[in-house]
Amino acid sequence: MDRREPTAATAGPGAEAGDGGAQGPGLEAEPDWRELGRRVALMRSAPLLRGMSWELLATLAPMLRRETAGPGTVLYREGEPAACFYLIEAGRLLRLRDEEDGTQTEELGPADTCGDAVLWAGPRYRATARAETQLTLWALDAGELGTLREGHPALDAALRACRPGSEAPAEVKREHGVRIHVRGLGKSVGDGNKILHSVSFSVEPGELVAIVGGSGAGKSTLLDALAGVRPADEGTVLFDGVPYYEHLEEYRSTLGYVPQDDIIHPELSLIATLRYAARLRLPDGTSPGARESAVADAMDALDLTQRAELRIGSLSGGQRKRASIAVELLTKPQVFFLDEPTSGLDPATAAELLRLLRRLADSGRTVILTTHSMQDLGICDKLIVLARDGHCAFVGAPEAAVDHFQVGHDEMYERLAGEATPAEWARRFSEVSEQLPVSHDAQPAARTPRPPRQSGTHPIGPLRQCAVLSRRNLDILIHNRLTLAILLGSPVLVVLMLVVLFKPGAFDFADPSPSATIMIVYWIAFGGFFFGLTYGLLQICTEFAILRRERFVGIRIGPYVLSKVAVLAPVLLAMSVIMLVVLRLSDRLPEASLGTYAVLTVTLLLDALAALALGLLTSAAVTGPAQATIALPLLCFPQVLFSGAILPVPIMATIGKAVSYPMADRWAFEGLGHELGLNHLLGEGGSPLGPPLLAEYGDTFSRGTWIAWTILAGMALVFLIGAVAVCARKCRPAAQFV
Repeated sequence: MDRREPTAATAGPGAEAGDGGAQGPGLEAEPDWRELGRRVALMRSAPLLRGMSWELLATLAPMLRRETAGPGTVLYREGEPAACFYLIEAGRLLRLRDEEDGTQTEELGPADTCGDAVLWAGPRYRATARAETQLTLWALDAGELGTLREGHPALDAALRACRPGSEAPAEVKREHGVRIHVRGLGKSVGDGNKILHSVSFSVEPGELVAIVGGSGAGKSTLLDALAGVRPADEGTVLFDGVPYYEHLEEYRSTLGYVPQDDIIHPELSLIATLRYAARLRLPDGTSPGARESAVADAMDALDLTQRAELRIGSLSGGQRKRASIAVELLTKPQVFFLDEPTSGLDPATAAELLRLLRRLADSGRTVILTTHSMQDLGICDKLIVLARDGHCAFVGAPEAAVDHFQVGHDEMYERLAGEATPAEWARRFSEVSEQLPVSHDAQPAARTPRPPRQSGTHPIGPLRQCAVLSRRNLDILIHNRLTLAILLGSPVLVVLMLVVLFKPGAFDFADPSPSATIMIVYWIAFGGFFFGLTYGLLQICTEFAILRRERFVGIRIGPYVLSKVAVLAPVLLAMSVIMLVVLRLSDRLPEASLGTYAVLTVTLLLDALAALALGLLTSAAVTGPAQATIALPLLCFPQVLFSGAILPVPIMATIGKAVSYPMADRWAFEGLGHELGLNHLLGEGGSPLGPPLLAEYGDTFSRGTWIAWTILAGMALVFLIGAVAVCARKCRPAAQFV
């Protein structure tokens, strides 16, 4: 008998009503807000669509047509043009597909879907669908959907990212995620205090897994151990059967890691952020067109295309987190690690972000996140529940967790904290898990596991890294108008203060002002030092989370630090020129040759660069901007006291003389004074106060300027090497593998 029987069913589900046939309602009015909400809720219950946001589902909801079909009705046959996508509201349906080993039969029920080829714009059905009982369906016309998605790139990308089922077109392939096996993972800190106790589990490709637990449970510790950011001391982590810690270099481009802190610069636009990240992360030799395609794909996948030109700082919390994920998505990673991605977000924004993560998992990637919010659990495939101090209390599906703890998700933390010790919870789960099939000990047996091939995946070289980072730093500086105004305006204000403070003609040989000349030279030197130091103090500590993540994907510390110097050195040169030109035009400095002022400029610039390098070293050493701010006076006061201006070096105490040697301000002061001829001015000028003052300063201004240059350049080099070393040490948990 024809499978389209009985009778009127041959006309399809949109035919006129008949006995046992399909029935369509015809044209429907636009649904009101209540009906719209009901349709979105129904679509959201479908596993195939669970990764789509409310906004996108609300776009599809008005296009749905409610239909009915009687038992035996054939909705479509394998090989027919794909005309409709169906969502089952009530009843049961059989999906039949001809395979080489016979007909494969699958029973579908409420919230299941069929006709999935339509979602990927597939031309033909790849199975036959027949009603087994009376059906209530919602149909989505392929033609109408095609027209809508042409003008809605975000919707098109979201539909293509749905988990491909048996009816997806043959050319649609899921991303290949990573199968992770964890065995006996443990970690200790300090004096042997153990914060992770023998954790074992497995994660399959395409799974969305949540690591949950209260404060102090070790969620972030476990996540960082899995990602290789802070490797465990005990146990093994296998990626597709390969020891991960031993092959992190090969897996570097296959994983994405999003820490709690934002890993993007708030001053840049979203598209600029992604373009710089693409230049730094994509393999050397990637064409500009391929980079732009990767940027566009990342924005489409996370519904950010319409916000491409917006500044990161103007995005909402959820959008910034999605932007951080987009940066990681550029290299098409197979596994994602996210630390508290929903922390600080309101419930609606958190739910939207989780659905995006669900979509990433549905596309085939392995996604692991940490969370303390019970609202995040329902959409996950698996939970890893940690009790205090990193004891594994449960691994399994969210529904199985309710059975295991005999309480709802909302009460799980209470029972973990109050009923038994963490070790006892781990023992209880161990007893239960021994009775179940254990997958974390399984290994691929068909072939010898090998890390992924890395042909063509090497990042750009150090020189190009430095160039890209310098361009990005300049872009950040230009877009931060307040910072730029302070950088350029503060030297002008300081030099105007010097003009107001000192009378003109202090260097007049016939009638000099000896004490004024000493102070003018000193404050010029200190001005160069102060601006160099303040420019560098906040450069690294404010973006260390970004540095740590970029270091993990192959960005070198040397180019990173030098890129800071490359952008700020021209600003310091401009500052030096402005100070000298204004003071000369206002007659606070003497008339001299262009060569003399060129030497003064170089001396002042080297002083500023030495201070900049010291600021970068300090910025790398402190833990945040607050400590950097506190360090400013601690670094400036010694320069004032031991530079030899307020108290000449020859009359300092022995210890004071020793302390003065590493003071950059001392050598800048002496170099500037030598080039301005202070020995001659004080010793032979028209003021009787000059010779006694010169006697106190002794040979301070007798050494050649080249000596000051050599010492200042050496200081700058030493401080820069120190900054690189400190950054490398603080990034060491990842750097040892990169």
